Amino acid sequence: MATKLETPKKRFHFFKSKAGNRVNRSTSGDLGVLIFLIFFAVIMALPLYYAIIQSLKPLNELYIFPPRLYVTDPTMDNYADLFRLMSNSWVPFSRYIFNTVMITVVGTFGHIILASMAAYPLAKYRFPGSTAFANIVRFSLMFNATVLTIPAYIIMAALGWIDTYFAVIIPAFGTSLGLYLMQNFMTDLPDALFDAAKIDGAKEGRIFWKIVMPNVKSGWLTLMIFSVQSLWNTNNGMYIYSEPLKTLPYAISQITSGGYARAGASSAAVVIMMLVPITVFIISQSNVLETMAKSGIKE
Repeated sequence: MATKLETPKKRFHFFKSKAGNRVNRSTSGDLGVLIFLIFFAVIMALPLYYAIIQSLKPLNELYIFPPRLYVTDPTMDNYADLFRLMSNSWVPFSRYIFNTVMITVVGTFGHIILASMAAYPLAKYRFPGSTAFANIVRFSLMFNATVLTIPAYIIMAALGWIDTYFAVIIPAFGTSLGLYLMQNFMTDLPDALFDAAKIDGAKEGRIFWKIVMPNVKSGWLTLMIFSVQSLWNTNNGMYIYSEPLKTLPYAISQITSGGYARAGASSAAVVIMMLVPITVFIISQSNVLETMAKSGIKE
């Protein structure tokens, strides 16, 4: 009687490649990949860890050379000094926070909507000049914002937007990175999806809001991360001169520019300024990965 062949006791994990073939990886291979990822995760988290440690150091530990990656006498005095300096400002500190939050929220929302609406016809329709316009958008990514500072100021002055929120919010709407990013995401959507919607009688507006935007969620969530990071940290000192319209980064930079005596408050300010972009990234990251995993529509 034929005996049943025993399978090796060594465990294997099976994955399917894009070609459909089965790929084997042993437990030791999984362990190696895990160690590799942990190593690079530690390297990427090291600047954040160092910033937090610096904010907890008293003044006598801040200037120790070489810098230490630990604190022997942790204290919250740096945060207390920062908030005390903030409370002494002649403009209420809540005003600076309101200005920054408003600019960040309105600028990010408008950028996502306008970039998505402009990218839709470029990605799914061919009209005279569409290729040239797409190339202009692509080439504009090569220019640094600093190069365009003087022309941008002249335009804002001609429009009468100097010392107003518009000088910061309106340019954020038209950043070419968002248009380029959303166009690439929308190009991958199958044309059959749009043809089926049109056969069912859906208009362009309904197609855009009900089909396009949900299926490019990973795209506009990624764009939201970039936009929040850019607008939250902007100083706006070139366009806004009125103190009640200043933003939080400007207020903190003025508070922490007092030299060695305010080094601790400056370290605490760095951590506070990082909180919002990091929080947005952490919240959006899981949604971006989930959307990329579940919304891959292929013809």
